[in-house]
Amino acid sequence: MREIFAGMPWWVKWVAVPIVALVVFGGMIASVIGFVFTLLFKVLLFVALVGGLIYIVRKFISRSPSSRGSSHADW
Repeated sequence: MREIFAGMPWWVKWVAVPIVALVVFGGMIASVIGFVFTLLFKVLLFVALVGGLIYIVRKFISRSPSSRGSSHADW
């Protein structure tokens, strides 16, 4: 790889090539980053909803008068 850039000025290697790569692959890079952020958001939303559901169910069960004297096997 060094032989390809041997006679070129420094700005070709450090400025022009990355700009060309961003122009060519920019859409794909943006799509991958968008997909990762969307997936992360959905995972966090799922965790928050399941955690909230567990919290609400535990609060409801602890306040329910029928849960004190009976077992949960009745359901």
